Amino acid sequence: MASNDWIDKDFYKVLGVSKDASDKDLKSAYRKLARQYHPDQNPGDAKAETRFKEISEANAVLSDPKQRQEYDAIRAMAGGRPRFAPGGTGGFEDVFGGFGGGPRVQYSQGDFDDLLGGFMGGQGGFGGFGGAQRPSKGRDITANASLDFRSAVQGDTLKLTVGGRSMTVRIPAGVHDGQKIKLTGKGEPSQTGGPAGDLIVTVKVRAHPVFRLDGLNLRVDVPVTFTEAALGATIEVPTLGGDPVKLKVPAGTPSGRVLRVKGKGVQSKKGTGDLLAQVQVAVPSHLTGEQKSKLNDFAASLGDESPREDLLDKARQ
Repeated sequence: MASNDWIDKDFYKVLGVSKDASDKDLKSAYRKLARQYHPDQNPGDAKAETRFKEISEANAVLSDPKQRQEYDAIRAMAGGRPRFAPGGTGGFEDVFGGFGGGPRVQYSQGDFDDLLGGFMGGQGGFGGFGGAQRPSKGRDITANASLDFRSAVQGDTLKLTVGGRSMTVRIPAGVHDGQKIKLTGKGEPSQTGGPAGDLIVTVKVRAHPVFRLDGLNLRVDVPVTFTEAALGATIEVPTLGGDPVKLKVPAGTPSGRVLRVKGKGVQSKKGTGDLLAQVQVAVPSHLTGEQKSKLNDFAASLGDESPREDLLDKARQ
């Protein structure tokens, strides 16, 4: 805002404070009004948006000691408003004569620039009074949000209180532990009429006892018996928030092999993931005498074949 507009605007009145208000009073008044008229609190309200901009302009000037001094000086000097002299000369009259009914003095444009330039430290003309302050973005705010695993996978809506403001935050499906989400315009309002800052939310996802998140996929460890792994079987595998699904385990499946169930992972705007079931061959910890005897017979039937023979050969290379 150019400083020649300051003559028409009573920033103290905009903020509802006296002209001798302290910096603390100014800041308190601004914060209260900014919260009241912030666009987030008044969606679609054009009057509130205009009022918010006026409040931001007023605060931008009065919160800066140098600009506040210049503003007070200009308002005091132009108490009677500058009047353009008739005749197209471009001069100004009564700028100083308006005080207390003093004599009317006419100045040319050049004279007026010189006078004001000297008064304000060598910057001539209205455009020199402090200059136009470029609007800057408001300060970003950081916050933390804790989610259970299912909410992280499926997405959720949270209510957060940040900086004294309550807001609703939409968490997209498939967020990971430690991921940062930026919500544009949800930070602090600008003090110079610029855009509001952003809200940066760091997500903490609580671990699940069964599932793990891997991109858009869900991972789960599935135990199978030696017989199921060796001969093949159809088993049930759990899904997140749904009924178990049937999964075919091919004969000869080794421990650690990953079997895929299509479409049972994260469903998001980026796509749909799968359920990745990692086979874990369960070894019985207790065997009866009969079971041990049968296993010994089975081992004897395999001969001297060793599953580690290839490993040992590669290690010698």
